[in-house]
Amino acid sequence: MSMLSVVIPAYNEEQGIAEIANRVLSTRASLKSAGVDQLEILIVDDCSRDKTGEIAMEIASQTDCLVVIHHPVNRGYGGALKTGFCQARGDLIGFLDADGTYPPEYFPQLCQQVFQGADLVIGSRMSGAESKMPLTRRIGNRFFAGLLSLLGRQKVTDSASGMRVFRRCILEQLYPLPNGLNLTPVMSARAVHENIHVAEVPIPYEERVGRSKLSVIRDGSIFLRSMIWTVLYYNPVRVLGMVGMAGVGVAGLVGLGLIIARLSGVTQIGPWGVAALYAAMVSAIAGISIYALGATSNILVSMFFDKPIRQGLFGKPVFKQPLEHQFGWMGLLATGVGLIVAIVSMMIGITSGDVGRIWLYLLGAAMLILTGVQLTIFWGLVRILEELSQREMLTSQDLRQVGPVPSSFK
Repeated sequence: MSMLSVVIPAYNEEQGIAEIANRVLSTRASLKSAGVDQLEILIVDDCSRDKTGEIAMEIASQTDCLVVIHHPVNRGYGGALKTGFCQARGDLIGFLDADGTYPPEYFPQLCQQVFQGADLVIGSRMSGAESKMPLTRRIGNRFFAGLLSLLGRQKVTDSASGMRVFRRCILEQLYPLPNGLNLTPVMSARAVHENIHVAEVPIPYEERVGRSKLSVIRDGSIFLRSMIWTVLYYNPVRVLGMVGMAGVGVAGLVGLGLIIARLSGVTQIGPWGVAALYAAMVSAIAGISIYALGATSNILVSMFFDKPIRQGLFGKPVFKQPLEHQFGWMGLLATGVGLIVAIVSMMIGITSGDVGRIWLYLLGAAMLILTGVQLTIFWGLVRILEELSQREMLTSQDLRQVGPVPSSFK
């Protein structure tokens, strides 16, 4: 038998809690047609200061499938949801807001997607269904969905939707989850990186009943930070590598511009040229360092996971050997070329007596040497981390082969 537990977090929702609870109750027949045998509703009153709890208790007294849970202190949207998740008895868990913005009549469709193989089904407000979402929130949600699709390499149209159904068994993979409104984008980001099968169902979105508790700027910044830190937790090089490549790209464009200018007969650099050159130098060294940090951090992340995780800048190998394995010879080559350019330039400057003509070459040589030293250091760090990881894995394998220590030796 299949049971759906619907969690409804409620904080000062006296205007809408009765309507949304009754609408969820009215889906029992359609849920049975979709393959759900039982429905359980858990209203989590998050220390409301109005009559939300009283209204919910009154509804609960009229049916045997609705439970009201009271928080003695306010724990936040995510905290209320997690309380409901812990108390839920169903093998399927769903949730939606108490303000009437999400249509509980779509729960059967979300459950059908689960029965067809999905582990987490998101009710998408951005997939073409009728939506009365304010323009600023629509833009923000599209941005966050696009960011997750880019960082997670899996298309998600509504990463922050507050209406979902998922299999209870994936909760361990989704945790830890925050207590705030950012629970939903963090859940989406973790699901994508945990290789959980995510599906979406287009749903309409209505204007909420009562006053909204969402602050576009404050909560939007929290959503952004939460999503980026979650991706960094799984795949640091996906974020740091993109930032690093952007820095190297800026330096490459400036360098190309200098080459074109030199071939065009320009022999002197003006103030803007000096500023561009300065920016290119900083961007190149910072970009390489940030990329190397991301690649090194990925090894650290993999050491703390007991299963393969989705890693890498592009999702699949570009080279036969990972790029961080090439840092050694790349660093030595950059250092060697930088030293040669520096020595030749200084010799030319000393013999000609015109040091002003070689400053650009000396600057480029210094950048090559510094970059080479950084790459060599990161290469050594990568080798040490991989060696530690390999030893830990072999030690674990050896201990499993030895088996438990006999009681007579304890």
